[in-house]
Amino acid sequence: MPTFKLTIAYDGTGLVGWQRQASGISIQGLLEDALRELDGRHVEVAGAGRTDAGVHALGQVASVSLTRAIDRGTLVRALNSRLPESVRVVDATDAAPSFHARFDARSKTYCYRILNGEVMSPFERAYAWHVPGSALDVAAMASAARLLEGRHDFAAFQASGSDTSTTEREVFSSRARYGSDPLRGAGDPQPFDGMAPGLITYEIAGAGFLRHMVRTIVGTLVEVGRGRRPVAWVSEVLRSRDRAEAGPTAPAEGLFLVSLDYRDGVTLPAGDRELGHRVSG
Repeated sequence: MPTFKLTIAYDGTGLVGWQRQASGISIQGLLEDALRELDGRHVEVAGAGRTDAGVHALGQVASVSLTRAIDRGTLVRALNSRLPESVRVVDATDAAPSFHARFDARSKTYCYRILNGEVMSPFERAYAWHVPGSALDVAAMASAARLLEGRHDFAAFQASGSDTSTTEREVFSSRARYGSDPLRGAGDPQPFDGMAPGLITYEIAGAGFLRHMVRTIVGTLVEVGRGRRPVAWVSEVLRSRDRAEAGPTAPAEGLFLVSLDYRDGVTLPAGDRELGHRVSG
């Protein structure tokens, strides 16, 4: 059974998120329905990150195993012909038989887009959080963001009512800054027209995340940026382990799953599937 690593981009607007649910349209459900047509059977799709309703992805990763022999290019074209335009498979790579998109991931990178100003372009409303009013203190937000780097107990940044075995997570990088936009290319400091407010992005990379963790961090950093809380408050929130002590949960539409990093040996050179047993350990 050939195994593939799929890289997927999607606009999460109007979708219930990655995971298939009893009602509503999910990215996992769309992919599994398309693969059923292609492979003639139910094909389970394992995603690297269970993005919530309204959250977008530039580089979500999924693992699938098929019974049908098919090359990577044909697989991409066949899936995209069966998927809505809001969901695109951008790449397919031959993977080791044991490859699992979630369990083999070493790190995930998310980016959150904030538009700070009085008027927001209507073309941005589904892809950013509009924070009107005075300019946010991005330098203070950046200093507060760095306090989250390292291994911490992030219970205060977890969605209320979540059930998880541990709330400890390791954050490799936590950065708030002007300009750098995952949608329009890093390095463009003013990617919007005169109607749009200034862009602030928050980027975080870590080994794993709790439910709503990134969005709650963003809501907390905005409180610092508004001058309502000092930079050091973020450390106090961490120590409290109390969700009520953190800032509000930022809206889903500003969040993007940007990319995932994997250990060596999960993908195979093109046409080299017979080596899977040697590189899958």
